[in-house]
Amino acid sequence: MMKKFLLILVLFYSVSSGLAAVKSKPVWLDTSRSFEERAWSLVDEMTLEEKVGQMMNDAPAIKRLDIPAYDWWNEALHGVARSGFATVFPQAIGMAATFDRQQMFQTADIISTEGRAKYHEAVRNNIHRIYYGLTFWSPNINIFRDPRWGRGQETYGEDPYLTGQMGMEFVKGLQGSDPKYFKTVATPKHFAVHSGPEPERHKFDAVPCKRDLYETYLPAFEDLIVRAKAYSIMGAYNSVDGESASASQLLLQDILRNKWGFEGFVVSDCGAIGDIWQHHKIVATAAEAAALGARRGCDLNCGGTYAALVEAVKLGYIDEAEIDLNIYRLIMAKMKLGMFDPDDMVEYSQIPYSINDSAEHSAAALAMARKSIVLLKNQNETLPLDKAKIKTIAVVGPNADNIDSLLGNYNGTPSTPVTVLAGIEKEAGQNIKVIYAQGCDLAEGFVDINQPDLEKPVFKTDRSGATDGLTARYYNNIRLQGEPVLVRVENDINYDWQILSPVEKELSQGILSRDKAVNRDNISVSWSGVLVAPDRADAKMLVGSDDGIRVYIDDKLVFEDWTTHAFRIKTIAPELTPGQSYDFKVEYFEGQSEARVMVGWEAAGQKSDSKFEEALELARSADVVVYVGGLTAQIEGEEMPVNYPGFAGGDRTDISLPAPQQKMLEALQATGKPVVFVMLTGSAIACPWVQDNISAIVCGWYPGQSGGTAVADVLFGKYNPAGRLPVTFYNSTDQLGSFEDYNMDGKTYRYFKGQPQYAFGFGLSYTNFAYDSLKVSKKKAAAADKIEVSFRVTNTGKVDGDEVVQLYVRDVESDLVMPIKQLRGFERIHLKAGESKKVKMYIKPENDMRYYEPRQEKFTVEPGDFEIQIGSASDNIRLRQIITVK
Repeated sequence: MMKKFLLILVLFYSVSSGLAAVKSKPVWLDTSRSFEERAWSLVDEMTLEEKVGQMMNDAPAIKRLDIPAYDWWNEALHGVARSGFATVFPQAIGMAATFDRQQMFQTADIISTEGRAKYHEAVRNNIHRIYYGLTFWSPNINIFRDPRWGRGQETYGEDPYLTGQMGMEFVKGLQGSDPKYFKTVATPKHFAVHSGPEPERHKFDAVPCKRDLYETYLPAFEDLIVRAKAYSIMGAYNSVDGESASASQLLLQDILRNKWGFEGFVVSDCGAIGDIWQHHKIVATAAEAAALGARRGCDLNCGGTYAALVEAVKLGYIDEAEIDLNIYRLIMAKMKLGMFDPDDMVEYSQIPYSINDSAEHSAAALAMARKSIVLLKNQNETLPLDKAKIKTIAVVGPNADNIDSLLGNYNGTPSTPVTVLAGIEKEAGQNIKVIYAQGCDLAEGFVDINQPDLEKPVFKTDRSGATDGLTARYYNNIRLQGEPVLVRVENDINYDWQILSPVEKELSQGILSRDKAVNRDNISVSWSGVLVAPDRADAKMLVGSDDGIRVYIDDKLVFEDWTTHAFRIKTIAPELTPGQSYDFKVEYFEGQSEARVMVGWEAAGQKSDSKFEEALELARSADVVVYVGGLTAQIEGEEMPVNYPGFAGGDRTDISLPAPQQKMLEALQATGKPVVFVMLTGSAIACPWVQDNISAIVCGWYPGQSGGTAVADVLFGKYNPAGRLPVTFYNSTDQLGSFEDYNMDGKTYRYFKGQPQYAFGFGLSYTNFAYDSLKVSKKKAAAADKIEVSFRVTNTGKVDGDEVVQLYVRDVESDLVMPIKQLRGFERIHLKAGESKKVKMYIKPENDMRYYEPRQEKFTVEPGDFEIQIGSASDNIRLRQIITVK
């Protein structure tokens, strides 16, 4: 009887405990409730200090509420960036050149798949740091209004319609189609008027006229927020008409929240809240700046200024209840990403880590790269190269064997990048000899810190000289303390690990076991052995690092830079006897982010002259020359410490081809050999001499991990190019107006009245296309009418290929200052040789023929005649039809 009583008692307490556990489950973890209810319940549980901590990008853990740390900062501009190996697609400007919505969606879908895989693998390994989250600060949809802007490479070009169309597909691919959960969160940036100059961005005030604001700078953002439902948006550094873009009543409240009905969260650009008081001088203190940003609707501060919100509340600058709305929006984003729900409820959490950097994804990167390539000139059918007639190809140029020229900025890390030289060598096969010389530098005075002129030192493990290399000891701390996690012999000290582990590839390939893993951050390395001095008595040693480095020769410290800093190279001249052996040791530590270390001898001789003559000698011995040049993200990009002729602070001061490259091309052309110019770039390059004198020109942009293969496929005719220019290529800097003027008059194909070098939408093919049979469903239409435009396209050549058909609208006669023409439709179609296809497009006057009326503060349509233009470029119109809008 007693046993039975005890059993009943145990069961009673078990059930009671279970009921208590169920009853005490926090509301924010109760999946039976709505996201809204759960989010507000969590807000109510948090202290002011906890709320403020969650409003900065590196949000700390709140252990008492079982909330792990989370860093909101992640990048996915053209592949998951800065978190190990990932599939790297062409830079954004190159993806825009495809004019292919479906390819853009597929690319973003792959990026979000890899982002999910990386996130869940990181969580499984208790990693909650920067670049491993699900909130991607992409895409950049600012209008590339001037080719001098260094960050234009990150955009989809100069046209608002193309930018909106491609951007919407990117957002849809990132955020997924699940009705409940986001795959990842997309963050269009930089809202809304932002495109240089880079050196002035923290204090610059962009002031466009009202019509340009609504007709050029805002439309793509409206597309991505209202139509594609992007759940986040990033403000800009600069002010817009006197207000900080990251704390603007007009942008964040009147337009974004009130007019567009945006319900997601706003994040500042990194440090932009600090700019409000430090550089724009809108307010006097950090507390005032933080209060202004939060009150205006900037929910998340990339940076640390929002730490002052606690003080701001105490001083009465903002109420805690106002902050509650900011934190609620951030919690809602996490809810919609499934971060508070069990993995088995979130389908995206089941994506295996093995899908990252897969063969399938690599194939997609190659397809995107091929589609992005624009053929600009092909005199006398120089291309495709005929393997049957060519015995030797000379490949010349600073970008030919340069991985940087594939990647652009905000890039991921490819595991198997293919340079243009490597692509040509593989495609040429065994019957064609490929010879290579760099020939010239990228720009005058340019020092390539990624490819310095370096002679590899002679290292031995000990005085016997029997074994080459140095003994490397890796430590998972920055103090060279304790037992090394890995010891091995290495032949060289020349590493660029970026944000990867030094043994990332070995671990992924199973060459090293996990017990030999070296951390990605907070590591130190010691290399020790013997250095054999070079034969040159005046030899100088190049020492480069990011972060600290020390060099010892015969136990004497000869160089020390033991600080946290960006990568930099120093030259030292140790007193050594040629050919003599010395004990040698290098110590290095890496704190956070980039990891890079390099030691070597400065190359001897007149390098520039010898490189130049070597290239010409090779060219003379070849049947055809492929020159690979242009730019890289080392000289155009975001707020950079760059100052070469034509380049300053990340922007360009002269859009011409850099002088060393111009000189090289002129000399190559003078050899009499056919020359093909492969232009790798993120922006338009003015090169009228090249257009007039070089046989063929191919624009490959920054083509991603498979760029070399894609370029080679085009050069040899394995792929028929069909990319189109998403920007105007001008003839010279003289054709540009003031870089600081944000009014659009004279800028881009929509307002430029001069003669460009290459027009917006331009691109050639190895075949020809004919257009006919244009039909417009309504010759007279009301503003709300839907008009069908149909026509036939025929491949009249002998080669299969893609054609990018483009529809433009021109206001025939207007009392207003209207664009010269505007892209309002496009489609990329594939046609076999001799094949025809009927194409249908649809326009509405109220969408496609409107203008903004500042006095009425709304869009309207001016009655009158409009011309519908169909063609393959903005300056190559094949079919026209006038319609009248009532």
